Amino acid sequence: MAFTLSELEARLSHPDLLDGGVALQHDAQLLFEHFLVKLEAGELRAAQRDADGTWRAVPWVKRGILLGFRLGRIVEMGAENAGLNHFLDKHTYPVREFRLEHGIRLVPGGSAVRRGAYLAPGVVCMPPMYVNVGAYVGAGTMIDSHALVGSCAQIGARVHLSAAAQIGGVLEPINASPVIVEDDVVVGGNCGVYEGTVVRERAVLGAGVILTRGTPVYDLVQETVHRATADAPLEIPAGAVVVPGARRVSHGWGAEQGIALQTPVIVKYRDEKTDAATALEAWLR
Repeated sequence: MAFTLSELEARLSHPDLLDGGVALQHDAQLLFEHFLVKLEAGELRAAQRDADGTWRAVPWVKRGILLGFRLGRIVEMGAENAGLNHFLDKHTYPVREFRLEHGIRLVPGGSAVRRGAYLAPGVVCMPPMYVNVGAYVGAGTMIDSHALVGSCAQIGARVHLSAAAQIGGVLEPINASPVIVEDDVVVGGNCGVYEGTVVRERAVLGAGVILTRGTPVYDLVQETVHRATADAPLEIPAGAVVVPGARRVSHGWGAEQGIALQTPVIVKYRDEKTDAATALEAWLR
């Protein structure tokens, strides 16, 4: 039995999906397997970009991911003897296996991509790194050592996730938007991007920048402050170059002590000098 995309959406949108009824039907596992295949082919995504550039979550896709946990049972995976390749996890979410025809470069050394994640041709994975279920990684992107792409995170094409960069994930609530990193972004080492933050195309995050829903980002060029609102996530503008900064506490005991709070600062917008400094060597791919 095969499911079309419209059939998958109808079934996975069922209000009883995660409450035991639909999830326990005999064809639920088959439904989920077809869903995984579509996710891994990039035909389904946990978030989509509207014509006006707004990103929004696709709740029924996230419900399908949660169904996998609902159906899953803990099993042993990998090598029979304990070691780096021995896992105990839900049987519905083993580690993905790739073949040459996928066009992925997966360097040895402890990396893992969970089933239900999409990696486009030309993606490079440097060890150790991890890509979680529901994530989408665009063509030509490099995921460097110790980097994490969290559940449902959407990473564009030709992105560089530098060493120890952390892209947060989200599964619940199902209408919560995941982190978005658009095309040609550079995410510096030890950066953290969390809580539905949107990093627009060609932005550069300097090493150590931390972005959350509650983070104010001071734009020295536009002389404004970028913040999340009740209805919209924090957005880093296209081409912005963001570095770690600090702002002093302006009153009270903290001011008396000379305390300053860490805050990201946009110091410029991308130019030829920035492009030269952040150019990704095609030879590495």
